Amino acid sequence: MKNTYKSPVTHVNRNGYRVYNDTGTLVHRHMAEIKLGRPLHSGEVVHHINRNKQDNRPSNLYVFHNQQAHWAAHKQDAKNYGTDYSFKGKK
Repeated sequence: MKNTYKSPVTHVNRNGYRVYNDTGTLVHRHMAEIKLGRPLHSGEVVHHINRNKQDNRPSNLYVFHNQQAHWAAHKQDAKNYGTDYSFKGKK
């Protein structure tokens, strides 16, 4: 039997996030929904733990309840480790 499954085609948008070509859905948001086992609620923000916007493994994604909580985490990281780390990750 021939395998007919085709991996979804994606591209990287101007903000550096991977997007499904056919639906326009952000891959990290889709992967977070799979991880949670439910659709994301309005206002929930998906955070890349290692700051790599293209690393969409479920283990690298964290869902904040809102943008304020997400921003607070980045500000705390900037205070502890520097601005570059907070937004670009450890190099």
